[in-house]
Amino acid sequence: MSKQTTISKPISLSGVGIHTGKEVTLTFKPAPANHGYSFCRVDLEGMPIIEANANLVVNTQRGTNLQKNGVSIQTSEHVLAALVGLEIDNILIELDASEPPIMDGSSKYFVDALLKAGISEQDAERYEYVVHENISFVDEETGSEITVIPSNSYQVTTMVDFGTKVLGTQNATLKKISDFKDEFAHARTFSFLHEIEALLEDGLIKGGDLNNAIVYVDKELSEETMQKLCAAFNRDSIAVKPNGILDNLTLKYPNEAARHKLLDVIGDLALVGCRIRGKVIANKPGHEINTNFAKKLAKIIKQEKRNRIPMFDLNAEPLMDVNAIMKVIPHRPPFLLVDKILELSDTHIVGMKSITMNEPYFEGHFPGQPVMPGVLQIESMAQAGGVLVLNTVPDPENYLTFFMKIENAKFKYPVVPGDTLVFKMELLSPIRRGICHMQATAYSRGRITTEAEMMAQIVRKDQVKV
Repeated sequence: MSKQTTISKPISLSGVGIHTGKEVTLTFKPAPANHGYSFCRVDLEGMPIIEANANLVVNTQRGTNLQKNGVSIQTSEHVLAALVGLEIDNILIELDASEPPIMDGSSKYFVDALLKAGISEQDAERYEYVVHENISFVDEETGSEITVIPSNSYQVTTMVDFGTKVLGTQNATLKKISDFKDEFAHARTFSFLHEIEALLEDGLIKGGDLNNAIVYVDKELSEETMQKLCAAFNRDSIAVKPNGILDNLTLKYPNEAARHKLLDVIGDLALVGCRIRGKVIANKPGHEINTNFAKKLAKIIKQEKRNRIPMFDLNAEPLMDVNAIMKVIPHRPPFLLVDKILELSDTHIVGMKSITMNEPYFEGHFPGQPVMPGVLQIESMAQAGGVLVLNTVPDPENYLTFFMKIENAKFKYPVVPGDTLVFKMELLSPIRRGICHMQATAYSRGRITTEAEMMAQIVRKDQVKV
């Protein structure tokens, strides 16, 4: 696994917000491992923090807008795209207004600033969500669709079709994230003339000018509209170029619109909260479907993290077989409930038990629908925990393990004949005076079946009072 990264030193840049028209200074600051992305409103009392989290999206009108406890961050996507594009994992973004500066309408200036600050590797390993099956989100009303499919790397394809002759159909593909800096960060935001008119009526794009937004002219430019645009953009005159965009701008790429939509997808999917190893295919993407897809993906990732079964080769030579286990703990058949020990360290142990129809408890426990009793699942984990704690003494055969307390026990799925039960015990605190506090989790068929907190104590056999 690769290591997490942050920037080497703080760096600032200033400009105006495209919708608010307010002067704003943005400062990127290094952040510790596992911090992720977050915004800080330094202009407000208490300098509140708003995490880059899909669940904090409140609206997607001409940008992805976040809100937490009444505090807003507007148009977050271009900044977040720069961070993902440079594979930076942890950063604090300070703002003295609600909206980052629009700069030229792309991610270029943010990328340049971050590279100037330098990127530093951190000690913690980077978590990456690996896509194993297709995940989709469809907006039936607009026909927009986003799908992520398995891939060896993070890739993005966008397909743009607004049904207009001036823009037509465009596609763009990012094959590897390292291409973002040179091939996509420069792509500027765009709008159609009819949208510009509506935004001006709504009091938005106060910070817009002809250098930070491509305007596609999809309708006849009347004299009245011309005058409004001249006033809004502080220009004496405005004309339409032969390629259908307003003048004073030259397209950087023939498919710059599709490239910018790809930039937006990357920025919006940053709200998932982790790296993605998969190929994203976005048909007619927009901030609303992007962030709805991000919410769905974030929920799936959270569930899979919680239910993720440790990956072990159950056919490999174990650290301890049943004979070695019986040299450590006193349990014997039919009450020996651990078949193998797969991993063992000073702080954790992983064991397993194969559940067969020949288990003696199936004779009387739900004979018509055999289910392993929950208390015996706890006992299986307890016996593995006994091996862990007795591993700390040189003569385990002279000790017994007694469990003192079991808390927060949960039974999520039944364990039945044919299952292989894998259980992991992890110390919640160092062993002191022979007392061990552990988190126990059992897995079967790729999901958590049982979990509990356990406390045990080891005692010499000659000190046991009957």
